[in-house]
Amino acid sequence: MTLAGVAARVGSSGLASAELCPSAARSARFPDGLVEAGRGVAGAWLEGDVEKIDVVVIGAGQAGLSSAYFLRRFGLDPLVLDAAEGPGGAWRHRSPTLTMDKVHGVFDLPGSRREQEADGERPAAAVVPAYYASYERDLGLEVLRPVEVSAVTRGPGERLTVTSGAGEWAARAVVNATGTWTRPHWPYYPGARDFRGRQLHYAAYRGPEEFRGRRVVVVGGGNSAAHVLSELAGVAAATLWVTRRPPVFRGDDFGESARREAVALVEQRVRAGLPPQSVVAVTGLGYTTVVREALEKGALERLPMFARLTPDGVAWADGAEAAADTVIWATGFRSALSHLAPLHLREPGGGIAVDGTRVLAEPRLQLVGYGPSASTIGANRAGRTAARNVRDLLATAAEAA
Repeated sequence: MTLAGVAARVGSSGLASAELCPSAARSARFPDGLVEAGRGVAGAWLEGDVEKIDVVVIGAGQAGLSSAYFLRRFGLDPLVLDAAEGPGGAWRHRSPTLTMDKVHGVFDLPGSRREQEADGERPAAAVVPAYYASYERDLGLEVLRPVEVSAVTRGPGERLTVTSGAGEWAARAVVNATGTWTRPHWPYYPGARDFRGRQLHYAAYRGPEEFRGRRVVVVGGGNSAAHVLSELAGVAAATLWVTRRPPVFRGDDFGESARREAVALVEQRVRAGLPPQSVVAVTGLGYTTVVREALEKGALERLPMFARLTPDGVAWADGAEAAADTVIWATGFRSALSHLAPLHLREPGGGIAVDGTRVLAEPRLQLVGYGPSASTIGANRAGRTAARNVRDLLATAAEAA
């Protein structure tokens, strides 16, 4: 599941002639495999093997691109590092059967409007990456890929050092937008190693045909589970839907005040340093196209969570058993933040305390796409907030200098 970076560095002879031009320096240092879009970054220069720069954005999904857009609006020129081979963020990896008319909430990137009417039956894994690619080109954003950041550390001169297999950058501020897709959450249950069938996470789901005639247990209470169950209806020999808690279906009257309340609950958790819940976990399941289809097919008949897996299925604490040869874990994702571990940001509660997007333990770091900003519309708002925080941080530092 991990997207690997590419090691591409050259010797000092390649750096000597490039020190006066940051964009030329970057081209000299990353000649093989890295794709560079846009132009040189203002305010960047080389010191040894480390390039000094004002702002680095890690990740080029919705949150990362939104942050880069607003940073540009505020007069800054960010460098965006992306671990993927091409544009699109997590959308590149979605099932080809997930079409745009089934996607819940793909919002326009800031400063752009996507033509939506003709996209309905096209795979989201094709439409959204193409949209992101055109956005990067139109804005002239500088995105280096594939570059996987391995560590962010506190460096000299009030800077954060961003380390990757492709080089190092000393940034005055970092906006982290690495999302969750590369860290699927797969809970452990007794008997998992003894189960003789197939187990996979939703991240690896590519459509219903490979499960034709199979007996499938789908675990999870969100839209991903509803997507799988809807597609497996009439294809699999049998399906069981199990969740830890009874699902809550919210009505169509879920208005703006209810949305604000849900976001506030998620923000309260992350401000207290607790691991974030998704907004969906707070709001319940909406009657999206996928959920409606699953309900119409009778696919959302829920059972309580099983206690263990058996060699040939699953079993509950009361002794009941069900035969199965496939278990699909639609159990969500966790924030991909291992590269931030050297900063020691975790609170005793297990989360990272943030105020909006600003990390309380490290004000030079912004987290977007984390907690309440994990949704696409939330990512746009978070991008603006993060960019404003970075602008204010750099302005304050300049006044103090």
